[in-house]
Amino acid sequence: MKITLSVNDRSVDVDVAPSTMLVDVLRDELGITSARATCGVGLCGTCTVLLDGRPVSSCLLMAPLAIGKRITTVEGLPDDDAVVRCFSERHAFQCGFCIPGMVLTARDMIDTGRANTPEEIREGLGGNLCRCGCYVKIVDAIEEAAR
Repeated sequence: MKITLSVNDRSVDVDVAPSTMLVDVLRDELGITSARATCGVGLCGTCTVLLDGRPVSSCLLMAPLAIGKRITTVEGLPDDDAVVRCFSERHAFQCGFCIPGMVLTARDMIDTGRANTPEEIREGLGGNLCRCGCYVKIVDAIEEAAR
């Protein structure tokens, strides 16, 4: 089926099976590699994208359900985004595998006023796993970006 999606403020036409997951469209059809299909059950956060500004697991969302929605990957954030800047300045990453999902989740938490304390930030990141254990610097970076 042919569908049109809005990805990073760009309209794109793709031909997909109705059951194709959004993460597969992003990676395989559009070449956007920041969203990663890792766990396949929405638990790790590496496939996180913003759908109309809210984080979703793109490994659980069938692409046709995103028609008419605004999809944002980390590549779609402005170059001067405070979260991206603070993650870099605070060295809040090691391998970087989880960082796109962390950044997008942090962007949502800040935008919705849910990044006021370290405890609130840690709770908000509950669906994003960092295998390298960079949580302390990640929380510091989000706390700084929220100021």
